[in-house]
Amino acid sequence: MKLLCVFSLALILIDSVRCYKILGLFPHPGKSHFNIIHPLMIELSRRGHEVVVVSQFPLKKPLPRYTDLSLEGTVPPLLEILPLNNRNPVMARIFHNYLDVLHYGRVADAYCETAFATDVIKTLWKSNQTFDIVFHEPFLSDCLLALNEKFKAPIVAITTSVMLAWNNDRFGNPDHPSYIPTLWMDFSDKMTFLERMENLLVIYGHKLWYKMKQMKHDRIVERYLGEDHPPLSNQGNNMSLMLVCSHFSLSLARPFAPNVIEVGGLHITSSKPLPKNIEKFINESKHGVIYFSLGSMIKGHTFPQEKKDAFLKAFARLPQRVLWKWENETMPGKPDNVMIQKWMPQFDILSHPNVKAFISHGGLLGTTEAVHCGVPMMVMPQYGDQYTNAKAVEANGGGVILYLKDATEEKVYNNLKTILDPEFRAKAKALSERFRDRPMSPMDTAIYWVEYVARHKGAPHMKTAAVDMPLYQYLLLDVLAFLGLILLVFSYISYKILSLVLRSVFSKKKVKQN
Repeated sequence: MKLLCVFSLALILIDSVRCYKILGLFPHPGKSHFNIIHPLMIELSRRGHEVVVVSQFPLKKPLPRYTDLSLEGTVPPLLEILPLNNRNPVMARIFHNYLDVLHYGRVADAYCETAFATDVIKTLWKSNQTFDIVFHEPFLSDCLLALNEKFKAPIVAITTSVMLAWNNDRFGNPDHPSYIPTLWMDFSDKMTFLERMENLLVIYGHKLWYKMKQMKHDRIVERYLGEDHPPLSNQGNNMSLMLVCSHFSLSLARPFAPNVIEVGGLHITSSKPLPKNIEKFINESKHGVIYFSLGSMIKGHTFPQEKKDAFLKAFARLPQRVLWKWENETMPGKPDNVMIQKWMPQFDILSHPNVKAFISHGGLLGTTEAVHCGVPMMVMPQYGDQYTNAKAVEANGGGVILYLKDATEEKVYNNLKTILDPEFRAKAKALSERFRDRPMSPMDTAIYWVEYVARHKGAPHMKTAAVDMPLYQYLLLDVLAFLGLILLVFSYISYKILSLVLRSVFSKKKVKQN
């Protein structure tokens, strides 16, 4: 009997640690995107799964059960030096809210075209490999999902931002424009009439743009895989799971379908020891340290001189020390309390208890790291989802927003004094507690649901009926039209009856009078 129990337990353990073969399709050349996805791919391989990754960013050091299929160098790097967004505010808003997608669309055109022309994709298409799960980032295109027409594996999507407008319909996920701002709008969940109207127009405008973009990418796929290849929407609308790198404590509460799972903070691991010079600089600061970094896409020397002077003068008035990620060797006019360095370990710095504030551009990685560590932020959004992230941070008490066009010495100084205040820091700590208070870590959550989908062969039971509904049914337009027709018929009949009654009454009165 004991032997039977041991044997049964062994079978259960073997089944519970079943290893899957996973294909990751990540052709987008944005390094910040891959920095969020990459830790999940590594962790899956560490836990025994065989992982094959198509990307622009192959590992520098090989890992067990992790195979790179490199697209490196096939498209120009996205991480070019970008100027700070110091344009006319009206023009800046037009470019950001309405035209940013056109730029990103050209990026997608480039990597779709070049990826299919590579030996990497040609070999993968002709191979006899099979996969249990196909990973995909549905950011700008589904072009490489065309490969899944051969593999026919369940698709797990991962988005490195809040849900994008064109992904909601694929999961039957509510995206009500009255209180859910789209990524490209700098709105909170409490919008004015004009904001709600603009939000509605941008959401449906971007959905239409994406459908047109997919039609163009269908033609690219047909050129390489044959004219009889089915449209990309076949795979794009049949995704089993969406991992969203957001969390309701920060990104504002919104409803999700069962197969949409929030994993905000997925890339966050344990902090590491700081370089000696940085650790010494932080430890010796009696009043704490302010960390200043605008990420990898925005370089310090693109600061307009008057804006740089505004920050330097404000820093000189503060008792705190400042760590500034600055790409040049020197900084003319640098105060004694400012230390510059080309590269700094951001999360390790934010994890230090003597770091009191963070000046950021509002990128998702830095924002979630600062929230995780409870460090208040002064956010200067520039591109993409940074405006949305900044608004969410402000709405949840984690920081303040300073648009670069408005930056003066006094505004920089006053904003920093605000977030350095102990009461404000307490709000940031409370936000951190809400963000970290979860039954499982973001990584464990992501891996559980990936394995769940693999175990249940795509988990079709998690898919809501809304995915396959025509728009007129989803919006109940046919029901409303029918009810409207009944109301119209009822009103017409009532009108006719009332007319007959009134005509009869008045005709009798007329006869009496005569």
